[in-house]
Amino acid sequence: MKIEEIFELALQLGINADFRGKEGVQKFLDRKKKRYEGLPDKVKEDFDIEALYNPYLDSRIHNIAKDKEIKKVLAGIDIDTSELLLSKEVGGVDLVIAHHPVGRALSTLSDIMDMQVDIFNYYGVPVNVAEGVMSSRISEVSRSTNPSNHNKTVDAAKILGINFMNIHGPADNLVSNYLKRLIEKESFDTVDDVVEFLKKIPEYKEAGKISVGPKIFVGKGDNRCGNIAIIMAGGTGGSSKIYEKMAHAGVGTVIDMHMSEDHKKEAEIHNLNVVIAGHISSDSLGMNLFLDELEKRGIEVVCSSGLTRFKRI
Repeated sequence: MKIEEIFELALQLGINADFRGKEGVQKFLDRKKKRYEGLPDKVKEDFDIEALYNPYLDSRIHNIAKDKEIKKVLAGIDIDTSELLLSKEVGGVDLVIAHHPVGRALSTLSDIMDMQVDIFNYYGVPVNVAEGVMSSRISEVSRSTNPSNHNKTVDAAKILGINFMNIHGPADNLVSNYLKRLIEKESFDTVDDVVEFLKKIPEYKEAGKISVGPKIFVGKGDNRCGNIAIIMAGGTGGSSKIYEKMAHAGVGTVIDMHMSEDHKKEAEIHNLNVVIAGHISSDSLGMNLFLDELEKRGIEVVCSSGLTRFKRI
C-alpha cells in the first residue's frame, strides 16, 4: 500500500464506524461544499480544500518524503521528534503514524466536533438542543488550539525525511463503535457490572496494571446503570451542559475516555453515572482496530509512545 491508500483506508474505516452513518457523513461534506461554493473568490484562496472530501480534519498526511510501498510502520499515541528519531533507530520504518493531531490537524481539531451533535441526538437529545449546547464549546476549542506550536513535529519529519501522518477521528470512531456493539449485546444491572465488563477488554486490563484502568468518576458501583451512552468520538470533550440534556433524554450512565472537573460536577448535579474507561487505553483500542487492517494487508507494525498492541485478526 502507498501512503495515500493507507490514509484513504483510515477514512473509510472511520466513516463505516461513524454514528452518523455514511449518509450523515456525506451530508456533512455536502454542507461544506455548499459553503465553499458560496464564498467570494478571495476568501476561497484560504479555504481548506481537504475539508471537501475529508470528514475528519483532525487526521491528515503531514509529510510524504518518499512515495513508496509501505512495508513497515511505527505507530504511537503522541508522536514527537523523539519518536521520529526512534523510527530511524528501529530501521526499515517506511511511515510513522500518530494518533493525536499535530500540525494542521491540531489547528482544525474543532471541525470534527460537529459530529457530537449527531451522537447526542442518537442518545435522545433533540438535534437543535445538541447544536445549541455544542456551539460555544466548538468555538472554545478552536480558540484553545490556536496558540499551539502546531508544526513542531511536522517540521522535524520534513528535516528527517520521514513519511508522517496522524489518524485521530477515524480511530476514535472505531473504538466507540466497537464498544457500542459489544455493550448493546449485554444486559447490565449496576455500574460495577459495566466496569467489570470493560476490564475484560485487553487494552483496559493492561491499563489497570498501571492504575489507569476503568474507574467510576461519578456515581456509585451499586447504582443501577440504566441506559448507557458511549461518548468517545468527536475530537475532544464536549460541553459540560450536555449532561443535563442527556439525563432528560433518559441516559443513566456515560462511558467516556476522560473527564474534566467541570464536567464531573455537572454530571453529579444531574445524577448521571460516569465510567471513565481510560484515555490512552481507549486510544490504543481504536488504533489497534485500524492497525489490524494494515497487518491484514501485510504491513509490519511497531508500536511506541503508549500504544499497547493487542491484535484481533
